[in-house]
Amino acid sequence: MIGDHVLAGYVNDGGGREAVDLASAIVALTGGRLSVATVHPPDLPAAAGEARTLLDQVPDLLDGQPADLLVQEGRSVARGLTVLASRIGADLIVVGSPEGGARGRIGVGAAADHLLHSATEAVMLAPAGYTPPDDLGRITVMYVRRPQCDEAVIRAAQAAERLDVPLRLVTLAVGDVGGDDGAERLRDDLALAIRLALDSADLPSEDVSAELAEGDDVADALDDVDWPEDEILVCASSEDAAAHRVFLGEVALKVLRAATCPVTVLPRGYF
Repeated sequence: MIGDHVLAGYVNDGGGREAVDLASAIVALTGGRLSVATVHPPDLPAAAGEARTLLDQVPDLLDGQPADLLVQEGRSVARGLTVLASRIGADLIVVGSPEGGARGRIGVGAAADHLLHSATEAVMLAPAGYTPPDDLGRITVMYVRRPQCDEAVIRAAQAAERLDVPLRLVTLAVGDVGGDDGAERLRDDLALAIRLALDSADLPSEDVSAELAEGDDVADALDDVDWPEDEILVCASSEDAAAHRVFLGEVALKVLRAATCPVTVLPRGYF
């Protein structure tokens, strides 16, 4: 399941602290292993020492929760985190939003942008100023009828079963989707996705729901449905993604930027 080994990328700012907080909360839910890493440029001994000093701040953030604290060399933060995740067997990389962005929204900095277009592990981003709730309330999957989204539904259903939380499927109906007939086709797709979720995990039927989010643009459509603070949103990678890599499409990127809860992006073929 996603979250069996979580790697948080730590930098000395609000986004870094929020990444550690979110990763810690995910591990508390899954019972998995937590690693926290700081990446430094190659061939600079002083930078490696500074990275180790930076990691000394992390135990205070974890309040006694065990974690592996790691220093990783990399030509970029994203490359270093990806290499490290592969080496230690992490299945989820968590990063925060850069400082200076809109509070409560996800900002995509250079590291996150690279991860969202090349990572081999699932990537989770925390909104700016995010404080994880004590418990997870629901997992939502952003759904469009295609194989990658079906994979996401299966994985999310299995996670919802293990974590004993409801599962919701949301499809965006942005602008003109073909009138009533187009909206009805989207609802039919959601009905099939509900059946896929129920067939993939032992979830009560009342714990799997679906909503059509309608609006003039992506942000408007997301505002059409509720987003509690204890929600996690799951998105699939684009059809353009290479096998077993993350590649976030244009619409999904707009969803991520408009979301008010943490967003997880799965690599293509995440099985």
